[in-house]
Amino acid sequence: MWPRDAESEPDPESPDRPRSGRTVPGLRALLPARAFLCSLKGRLLLAESGLSFITFVCYVVSSASAFLTVPLLEFLLAVYFLFADAMQLNDKWQGLCWPMMDFLRCVTAALIYFVISITAVAKYSDGAYKAAGVFGFFATIVFAIDFYLIFNEVAKFLKQGDSTNETTAHRTEEENNSNSDLDSD
Repeated sequence: MWPRDAESEPDPESPDRPRSGRTVPGLRALLPARAFLCSLKGRLLLAESGLSFITFVCYVVSSASAFLTVPLLEFLLAVYFLFADAMQLNDKWQGLCWPMMDFLRCVTAALIYFVISITAVAKYSDGAYKAAGVFGFFATIVFAIDFYLIFNEVAKFLKQGDSTNETTAHRTEEENNSNSDLDSD
């Protein structure tokens, strides 16, 4: 609209402008980091959200969409946890028990997907229900892998905490014994 000044900055999208390491502000700030998406947790969350969305679409297309709510809720929860983990909200919001919430989300999703997938494949003859059942079984497997990995991480953390508490308690007991030996002399 206005004529450009000769002293103004070059166009940020021009090919001859050198690219800096800074990120572009705007919508790219909302995208998860590539390093997180390449991690195991990032890939699992992407698979969970993708399979939930495909299952949701299959139930929407089917003739009687009785099981449509579960894939929609699981899709929204998977997307939420994807962005929460990518933006490191678990570090910012310390009051919530993120591993336990993620574990419960995965356990309930795996169980519910398993039940509705069996029902969809066995009870209905519609092709969309069969496809939703198959994708539901895949989602069950992905959610089960995720909750197994979360369970292992929490178990390792609790074992480390127990060994630290035992070591501290053992040291305190030894100090009390040594102090009582000094008092008796």
